[in-house]
Amino acid sequence: MVQAIQAHLVKLSDLKNKFGLTLVRDPSFFSEWLNVSLEISEIERFWLDRVQRNFSSLLEDPPILENSVKMLVLSPLLDLAGFYQPPYRLETEASMEIEAEDEGEIIRGRIDALILRERFWLVVIESKQSDFTVTKAVPQTLTYMFGNPNPERTTFGMITNGNDFLFLKLVRQPTPQYGNSRLFSLINPGNELYEVLGILKKIGTATLK
Repeated sequence: MVQAIQAHLVKLSDLKNKFGLTLVRDPSFFSEWLNVSLEISEIERFWLDRVQRNFSSLLEDPPILENSVKMLVLSPLLDLAGFYQPPYRLETEASMEIEAEDEGEIIRGRIDALILRERFWLVVIESKQSDFTVTKAVPQTLTYMFGNPNPERTTFGMITNGNDFLFLKLVRQPTPQYGNSRLFSLINPGNELYEVLGILKKIGTATLK
């Protein structure tokens, strides 16, 4: 009998044991988030500063729920990154299912937002409410990334609670490996949404080459 497991219950140790996943700390493995250009237009700067102000204002009466994070922060970021226009496509609440070989288990879940180029997965996005620590969502997001039906292609992920942002990269062939960016946060001086937008653009551009 096949046992169904919900993705949010999966631990990193499960991914290691079931799929042989390993963490790569070498910066060259996940270079897409490094040396990102901060040359943004005035209109982009205006909107990113506005997003930061709006979110900071709502943080005075926490928590900010997940749907509010999507509307306040995630939606304008994806718009500015160009992911609402061709050749990209957005799917929300996308169902995923992966089977653990010889384990008699199926892992199921729903991806908050999935950016595709043509039929290929590009970025898996997981959003949480503001008082949720984004690092706790790493196993869940990696599990979703394993759901990519094209295992030969690299998959990227982004986790956010509106205040903090973490990027992931998963390569499944020849062996499953992943890396992560540093943690970007709106609590830091300046506005790190500039860098977050730059990374999203860089990931999108890289897939067009």
